[in-house]
Amino acid sequence: MATQRDYYEILGIGKTASQDDIKRSYRKLAMKFHPDRNPDNKEAEEKFKEAAEAYEVLSDDQKRARYDQYGHAGLRGSAGHDFNSMNANDIFDMFGDIFGDMFGGGGGGRGRGRGGGGRRPQRGYDLQTETEITLEQVLSGTEREIEFVRKDLCTSCNGTGGKAGTDPITCVTCGGVGQVQQAGLGGMFRMVTTCPACSGAGKKYAENCPKCRGTGHEPKKRVINVKIPAGIHDGQAIRVSGEGEPGENGGPRGDLHVVVRIAEHNLFDRENDHLVLHMPVSFSQAALGAIVKVPTLEGESHELTIKAGTQHGEVFRVPGMGLPNLRSNRRGDLGIVLKIEIPSKLTSEQRELLTKYAETEHFDVMPENQSFWGKIKDYFESFGN
Repeated sequence: MATQRDYYEILGIGKTASQDDIKRSYRKLAMKFHPDRNPDNKEAEEKFKEAAEAYEVLSDDQKRARYDQYGHAGLRGSAGHDFNSMNANDIFDMFGDIFGDMFGGGGGGRGRGRGGGGRRPQRGYDLQTETEITLEQVLSGTEREIEFVRKDLCTSCNGTGGKAGTDPITCVTCGGVGQVQQAGLGGMFRMVTTCPACSGAGKKYAENCPKCRGTGHEPKKRVINVKIPAGIHDGQAIRVSGEGEPGENGGPRGDLHVVVRIAEHNLFDRENDHLVLHMPVSFSQAALGAIVKVPTLEGESHELTIKAGTQHGEVFRVPGMGLPNLRSNRRGDLGIVLKIEIPSKLTSEQRELLTKYAETEHFDVMPENQSFWGKIKDYFESFGN
C-alpha cells in the first residue's frame, strides 16, 4: 500500500494550528487545485482530494485527537468519506460554509444547485470501514458481520430539521428564492450567493427540531452481513450499495466501502495467488533424500519427495495448492522452500559418526578432547608465556 502523507504536512500547518488556521489553509488549497481551475490535470485533482481528506480529519476535534496520538492507524475502522471515489464538486459542496461567499452558489453547501436557484437532489456521502479475515477465509470466502455508525434521518423530524408539528415558512432573508445578492468590489458588480439563512431552500423553520438541533440527521449504529469473495487481497474494498449516509432532497444514499485486511499467518506467506512455506528439514534428509509431510492451507498434508543432495533454499512447487484468483477462481501454487537445520546439540554417538564422516571429506573439525580455552592455553605456551 502507498504511504499516506501527514495531514499537517498536506495543509502546510503545524500541529498546534487553530481551527481557523486549518480552515484558511484548506480553503486556499481547495481553491488552488479545484478541477474547474485545473481541467484535465489529474495531479491537481489528487491534491484537491488529499487536502479535503486532511481537512475532514483535522477539523473534527475527536478525529484530530486520535490522529495526533496514533497517526493514520488511529482512524482505521472509523466512519469516514472515500474522497477518491467522490466527485470533486461534491467534495467542494461538502464544506460549503468555507466557500459560500466566493462564488454564486458554486460551493454553497450540501444540496444546492450549482449556479442555480433552489435545491436539487444530492447523493449521500460514502462511508468506509475495515474488517479482518484469515488466510483460510481467503481460500474459501466468508461472510462478516459489519458494525458501523452512520448519519440517518432524524426520527423526530424525518430529516426536515424543524420542530415536529410545525410548518416551514418563507425565508425572509431571500424572500423564498434561495439566493441573495451582495455588492462586489467598489460596487462595480453584484454577486449572487446562496442564502445563508435557509441554505438555498427558500424556506426555513421558525423552531429547530430539539432532537437533531435542526440538522435533520442523527447518528445510528447499523449491523449488516457482507459476503467476502474467495481470493480477495489485503486492502481491497467491497462496495455495499446504499449503506452510506442519506441523500439530500430525495437524493439516493451513498455507499459503504468495507476495506478487507488479511491477518498474518504463522506458517504461510502470500505472493499474489501463490503461497510460500519455509519447510525445515534435517541435514540427513537433504543429503540422503526423504519423503516428508507438508501442511496445506486446507489443514491436510501433502507428501513431498526430497531427492538426495537437495540444497538449502531449494524450492519445490506444488501446482494448484495456492489461493484462488479473485476473477477466474483458478488456484495458484504452493511453493516450498527447504531450510536445512543444523542441530545445536549432538549426542556422543551422533558426534562420533559426524567426526568420522568429516574425516572422509578431509575437513578439519574441532577434536572432542580439546576445548576452546585449551587452544588458547596452547597458543600462549608456544610463545614461552
